[in-house]
Amino acid sequence: MFRRLLEWAAWRGSVLLALSVALGLALPPLAAAARALVTPVVVTLLTLVLLRVDFGRLGALLRRPLLIAALLAWMMLAAPVLAHGLVRLAGLDGPLGAGVVVVAAGCAITSAPAFARLVGLDAEIALVLVVLSTLLVPFTAPPLALGLLGLDLAIPVGALMLRLALVVGLPLLASLALRRLAGPERLARWGAAVDGAAVLTVCVFGVAVMDGVQARLLADPLWVAGGLALAFVANFGLNLATALAFAPAGRHLALSAGLVAGNRNSALYLAVLPATTEPGIALFLALFQVPLFLNPFLLRPVYARLRRSGPA
Repeated sequence: MFRRLLEWAAWRGSVLLALSVALGLALPPLAAAARALVTPVVVTLLTLVLLRVDFGRLGALLRRPLLIAALLAWMMLAAPVLAHGLVRLAGLDGPLGAGVVVVAAGCAITSAPAFARLVGLDAEIALVLVVLSTLLVPFTAPPLALGLLGLDLAIPVGALMLRLALVVGLPLLASLALRRLAGPERLARWGAAVDGAAVLTVCVFGVAVMDGVQARLLADPLWVAGGLALAFVANFGLNLATALAFAPAGRHLALSAGLVAGNRNSALYLAVLPATTEPGIALFLALFQVPLFLNPFLLRPVYARLRRSGPA
């Protein structure tokens, strides 16, 4: 019965996620209570996602190491520097501008391969970028965000690196241990159930990230509307800039890389940033969840048209 329930959750994931966000927005006390669970929820989610990664297959996908290195360098180093320059040029020196740069320095969202498959793009390259960017983010994001770019996140560089390393490293170790204990056959049988557990974990996160959103929406609806619009612009902008940068490598790969680069994992930051961080930055990271789940569906007809026109 429990296994069937988890498999049902995997099948109805998008509906459950939408309901969880609506629930968190409608019931602020519930969102505030769930906010305390963000760090364990993110650790659990990463563990479940890494448990489903076939590391043997992942190694076989690294057939073009120079291209993979170039994609990672663009995503983790060049993109945040570019975002920083653009937000300063636009005069966004407050928490919204800082939030855009923090997002641009993050790793790819764990659901990027599923999104790529949904819109007919390269799920394999998405998988490689998700796993490697997640492993790299503790070493790239803090020096960029706090050191080179000088953002004020109310935490020293070393402390942020350590927190990110723990949030990424513990799930990696836990997934490897669970993989050894369960064995490949049992993991294969319970694959859909593991996906369902990940969906339910994301639902808890969906409730938690709405903490403070209703209050800010009622107090300053224009700020929230502007932050949400900027979240869509950041997602679309990172996507477009990456696709253009890698267009010489082929349209299919460039579009796939753009999708991954636009959908960054802001949940990691919500799990590690201290309570003293500027509330506007944390709120922008929560608002960025909206385009994460909507843009792949909004862009689906665009990807279909681009795939049909011209060479791959």
